[in-house]
Amino acid sequence: MKFWKQSLLALVVIGQVNLVNAAPTELDKITVIVNGGVILESDVDTSIKSLKANANQSGQALPSQEVLRQQVTEKLIIDTLQQQEAERIGVRIDDNRLNQTIEEIAHNNNQTVEQLTASLAEQGLTYSEFREQIRKEIAASEARNALVRRRINILPAEVDNLASILAKETNATVQYKIGHIQLRLNDGDEPQEIKAKAQEIVNKLNAGSDFSTMAYTYSKGPKALQGGDWGWMRKEEMPTIFADQINLENKGSIIGPFRSGVGFHILKVEDVKGLETVAVTEINARHILIRSTVILSDEGVQKELNEITRRIRAGEATFGEMAKQYSQDPGSAAQNGELGYQTSEIYVPEFKHQVDTLAVGKISKPFKTVHGWHIVEVLDRRQVDRTDSALKNKAYRILFNRKFNEETSAWLQELRASAFIEVVKDSENDG
Repeated sequence: MKFWKQSLLALVVIGQVNLVNAAPTELDKITVIVNGGVILESDVDTSIKSLKANANQSGQALPSQEVLRQQVTEKLIIDTLQQQEAERIGVRIDDNRLNQTIEEIAHNNNQTVEQLTASLAEQGLTYSEFREQIRKEIAASEARNALVRRRINILPAEVDNLASILAKETNATVQYKIGHIQLRLNDGDEPQEIKAKAQEIVNKLNAGSDFSTMAYTYSKGPKALQGGDWGWMRKEEMPTIFADQINLENKGSIIGPFRSGVGFHILKVEDVKGLETVAVTEINARHILIRSTVILSDEGVQKELNEITRRIRAGEATFGEMAKQYSQDPGSAAQNGELGYQTSEIYVPEFKHQVDTLAVGKISKPFKTVHGWHIVEVLDRRQVDRTDSALKNKAYRILFNRKFNEETSAWLQELRASAFIEVVKDSENDG
């Protein structure tokens, strides 16, 4: 009995010692509630850590920790809303697509995937965390593209009118590298105060302040965390509010402030270059689209498309007959599934990959996009210069890009305005 008591006492003592020596585990805190999801403190910290690492690598100055945290939190809110939309419409990014994207990221950084993994570790990021973040970003992008496309309506007359204007231009076109700062005008704000603040920023820029740092600090525009950098664009590809302000500006020009419906804007022409128009490849393809339902699973759709492909190859039916009977894309189904001559850039990434890589006359295996499951056949490819057809395609792309940028901004604002968003206060920090 004495031995039993000593053993029990030893267990109790050991348990107490372990409790004393165990490091307290701090639970991850919720920073923002976004509809049914949350943004954690670790999400904000990881994003700030990654942003600082990139800034250090590029020698970019950043604003204060408080301002940086506000900007990062706002971006995470927008990202979370888009990821929730991706989940709502059923966007799924498989591992093959994810691996290809990560390989491209590594290649663009002149790294192998192993070197990229090592550099992530130096920043305090694990490869698995990085993979899932990239997966979420791709899914959000796919959802945004699919949902914004539905809002875009381009009339034939718009294409014809712009094609006529393009026909009068020379082969040499101008590209601008644009920087952008947007000051948001919220309900209750005094416009003159916001305009005065924008003018103060312009004065600082003219006095030599760094544009990227000012954008990080003050901008509420979609490219704020890229230092306001919109990259290279032709005037016809810019949002209308940009294009209306730019008229053969010189490198380094500061434009603004000028007002739009969302607030005041400042532009900087970072650089200018001419671009010679070259021939483009147009692809004539046809497809059959079938969407999965509660009754018909993804596996069932693939089986059905495989059977359709078998019948076409066996000569039991033509592709056009199958498209008219089964395709759930009414516009192309009425044309035997044909999409007409188009450049592949107008298609979503998975569809673009298929029409770019398929041999003429070959039917693809079933593949999935945000629109559903497809099989596609490439009928022909052709090289075109500045023919009427090429000009109309170019005009369509210009109109699409312009409206897409405008509608994306509007869609994001509507998405945020209709969401339940609550910033969770930290009582320790507040005190």
